[in-house]
Amino acid sequence: MRMTPMIESFVFHFGEMGSRWGFNRTVGQIYALLVISEQPLSANDIGEMLGISRGNVSMGLKELHSWQLVHTTHRPGDRKDYYQSRGSIWDMANRVFEERRKREMDPTLSLLRDILLDEAGNAEEAYAQERIAEIHDLLENITEWTQSLQSLSPEKLNTLMKLGSGVGKVLEFKDKLMAKKAD
Repeated sequence: MRMTPMIESFVFHFGEMGSRWGFNRTVGQIYALLVISEQPLSANDIGEMLGISRGNVSMGLKELHSWQLVHTTHRPGDRKDYYQSRGSIWDMANRVFEERRKREMDPTLSLLRDILLDEAGNAEEAYAQERIAEIHDLLENITEWTQSLQSLSPEKLNTLMKLGSGVGKVLEFKDKLMAKKAD
């Protein structure tokens, strides 16, 4: 694979996006290369294409393995390890969502539950707990909703996403009908 301007543009942008998804820029760039490479790449190939050290490549691949986003393959007669992305783009998205949930949402929900189990010592703490309960409930609902979405097939999820704002319009219409019945 050659680093054409189009491929380079995608890889570097993906690296920037990776930093927003929970892993560093270099890891995002390595993953982008593997996603768009038809053939598995060696660590040397990755390092040369990205202009990064072998150690940096090794650390990045280790991180991607921990996220279960890549797997290692071998070629007959070749002792080198080769790497490729694991699964489909939908699988990648689900994996990132799952890892982010484990690393960010679960610890936050655990902390909020612990705080809510404590007895409020005064009016300020009681008010704080009410607000914390709202945050907890919102995060819990978001977590349950995303887990439900993750269980859908890519085809059903794609259909749901295409519905988009249509769902909001249906709910608004339902509210109007319910308001008319109440009058």
